[in-house]
Amino acid sequence: MSAPVIDYRLDGIYRQRQEGYFMQRVKLPAGVISAQQARTVAAVAEQYGKAELHLTTRGSMEIHWLQEADLAAVKRALAKAGLTSRGACGGAVRGITCSSQGAAGFPALESLARRIHRHFTGNPRFERLPKKFKIGIEADSNNGRHLIQDVGLVFSENNGSGDCYDVYLAGGLGREPQAGFLYETGVAEERLIPLIEAVANVYAAHTSAGKRLKHLLRRVGETTFRRLISREPAYGDEFPPSGGLPEHLATPANDHRIEIGVFAGLLQAADLHKLADSAEQQADGTLMVTAEQNIALHPACSASHAAILTTLHQAGFKTAGTVFRVCPGSDLCRMGISPTRTVAGQLLEAMGTNARELRWALSGCHNSCTQPQLADIGIVTAGLAKDSSGERTPRYDIIRRQDQEGLGTVTDHSLTLEELLSRVAELH
Repeated sequence: MSAPVIDYRLDGIYRQRQEGYFMQRVKLPAGVISAQQARTVAAVAEQYGKAELHLTTRGSMEIHWLQEADLAAVKRALAKAGLTSRGACGGAVRGITCSSQGAAGFPALESLARRIHRHFTGNPRFERLPKKFKIGIEADSNNGRHLIQDVGLVFSENNGSGDCYDVYLAGGLGREPQAGFLYETGVAEERLIPLIEAVANVYAAHTSAGKRLKHLLRRVGETTFRRLISREPAYGDEFPPSGGLPEHLATPANDHRIEIGVFAGLLQAADLHKLADSAEQQADGTLMVTAEQNIALHPACSASHAAILTTLHQAGFKTAGTVFRVCPGSDLCRMGISPTRTVAGQLLEAMGTNARELRWALSGCHNSCTQPQLADIGIVTAGLAKDSSGERTPRYDIIRRQDQEGLGTVTDHSLTLEELLSRVAELH
């Protein structure tokens, strides 16, 4: 009798496209990781994988090429460094994301992200949800990332008693992109976790398996959706104000912030070790995985900034250039249809000077993990179709975001790679 197939998703593990290999996702609240923790992740990738990492647009790290026999050891190694992957995949509350790491008030956002992360991670009441449940926290609404979350929190003001946030609900991308709607303005921080609990409970009770919160909203309408949430016992709760010492690891951003470009989010473990050394010796001891799949750090002063830049340049690092978010695609992901990293390199070669100033995103399937609907120009691998020789090759849709208050829309459908490259070369 064959052994049962284990579902590892709640432990943050997905099967790779390659038979017998797995990916481990590591949740990082607001994308922040200490230098010591970063060394652990790098060491795990070296010992159990192929010494490389993928940085995601949601501020997490992924270790590929793991074998099943090593998964328990990987989990223990991460836990010893205070890292967890529980709920990083599957039907659970995913990592708490924040793309506002360069904002002056980022430490408060990171602290909130850590409190929400601690409350929901591993909490059995919020596991086995119908599908993933995503939460994002932002300093403002400029980049639109609050629109693509199941729960998007945007700082609105400090009213003298504490921070308040505007709450957006039921956003999401995928095959049916939908911008979240403004549920309530000026919600006190003490009400946020109870409100999120109420939303998650409604989602679990009224949504079919495999469907997102946005599907529930479409089915029942906003009026019924609001009524269901207001009837939840948690809805009226209010947590005590957070007391004690601050929870954030990163220091406030300043003019000396450095962002290191990581093409397509592919980072070698050896380079992560070097970046951890720079962060610990010349900055605040933390690294940040940015929403653009780069690594950032906060030097304390101009002298530290100059010293870090010299060290990094000597090691071959470059500061961030063209924004181009790229998923692993068909090279690693079972959902991927196109070899995105290769295609991204070809697209960069085809771009003119002005095109390189735009923000780009390329997704290897309709899941849209790179958030192409929020880029100036997003590209989604829409499917496969036969070419003139009868071979099935990827087809690409181009998405343009004209309205900065909403999501981008498809402007070009089902392009071949050659047609896609030609369109990009024509941009001015």
